[in-house]
Amino acid sequence: MKIALVHESLTRLGGAERVLAEMHRLYPDAPIYALLHENSVTKALFPDADLHFSFLRRFPEFLRKRERLFLPLLPVVPETFDLSRYDVVISSASAFAKGVVTRPGTLHICFCHSPTRYLWDWYPHVLEEFGGGTLKYGVLTILLHYLRLWDQAASRRVDYYIANSNTTAGRIKKYYGRDSHVVYPPVNINKFSPTKAHKGYFLIVSRLSPYKRIDVAIHAFNKLELPLVIVGEGRDLERLQGIAGPTITFKGFVSDDKLPDIYAGARAVIFPGEDDFGIVPVEAMASGKPVIALRRGGATETIVEGVTGEFFDEPHEALLAEAVRSFMEKEKDYDCLKIRARAELYSEENFRNNLEKYVAEKWKEWQMR
Repeated sequence: MKIALVHESLTRLGGAERVLAEMHRLYPDAPIYALLHENSVTKALFPDADLHFSFLRRFPEFLRKRERLFLPLLPVVPETFDLSRYDVVISSASAFAKGVVTRPGTLHICFCHSPTRYLWDWYPHVLEEFGGGTLKYGVLTILLHYLRLWDQAASRRVDYYIANSNTTAGRIKKYYGRDSHVVYPPVNINKFSPTKAHKGYFLIVSRLSPYKRIDVAIHAFNKLELPLVIVGEGRDLERLQGIAGPTITFKGFVSDDKLPDIYAGARAVIFPGEDDFGIVPVEAMASGKPVIALRRGGATETIVEGVTGEFFDEPHEALLAEAVRSFMEKEKDYDCLKIRARAELYSEENFRNNLEKYVAEKWKEWQMR
């Protein structure tokens, strides 16, 4: 069978891009179609791949770096890809990639990282953050309404959905009315080594965006007066630095080759926000480190309470502080090898095996229709 892979934006090295890289490792002859790209990303992840980019590549670079300007155009872009010669199309989508148009005989499987968040459960927050004045608010409301209608229509172009967690599967069912099969994303656990030793600090590894709730952790650790190291970049950096006390350290960007040492030195990893899956808790567990996480989203599926970490129930500094104190009281009971064993469930090899099995099953069913 001839397979093609479709992805949205190859402009940064994120979790979705690493999923695509493992898909390409599984299907090395499959060409990759992408709406947007940066040469540095494609060279790093796909140096030998057969890459196809949308007409947006013809726009000047200063425009391509401002993806929000393309928002009204993005529903059109995946529809321009000619995928007529492929038997199977696998889209890697959190927004527009699932909107490709395939011929009747082509099987379209969507690996859904999330239903388009800013059109659904994040919609009120998007209006609040970017709406501004009455005119801007009105224009944005109309645009997002139009995009939501397209998103609903595009969701029906998919023959089968794969969700990256049970959390995402529930959202696919709610917003698209579709069932899905769960295949957890791949995590490169082999670059991490489990160790119980630490350097006394707690750790956050995250993009610095408001929805990640790093501010909750900062307020909690200001009160606890315990060392907290924050790794990551983002538009919320200046605000977070402004509320951070003397025990908070910002490391900024840390390269992948240096990240294992940062994890190894941590006493525990703090995960204060909600993610559909959440790679950081799995990387922490691969390092043998307990995770203290908000009891929401994918963390509730990957973390085993009392074995690989602790939970707090609401994004509130007092509850996080209480969870940290509780962890310290029983810290000696945590076994770094048991924690590591949990992380091995989410290995790259397991991802490839589970994806390959599912695609093969659905292709067989498709041929027997």
